[in-house]
Amino acid sequence: MKTLTRFAACEAGATAIEYSLIAALIAVGIVSAVQGVGNEVKVPFEEAEAGLKKRH
Repeated sequence: MKTLTRFAACEAGATAIEYSLIAALIAVGIVSAVQGVGNEVKVPFEEAEAGLKKRH
């Protein structure tokens, strides 16, 4: 019973889970931002590539 009481009172595990959830949310935000910017940057480079191919 003592072990169970100590386990319930320990907040280290809960804190670790909270930090991992925060890190996961930040990672999802970064991936979303990179994908959005990547798509916007892709079009001008494809247009430049097409223009260079026409010249050769």
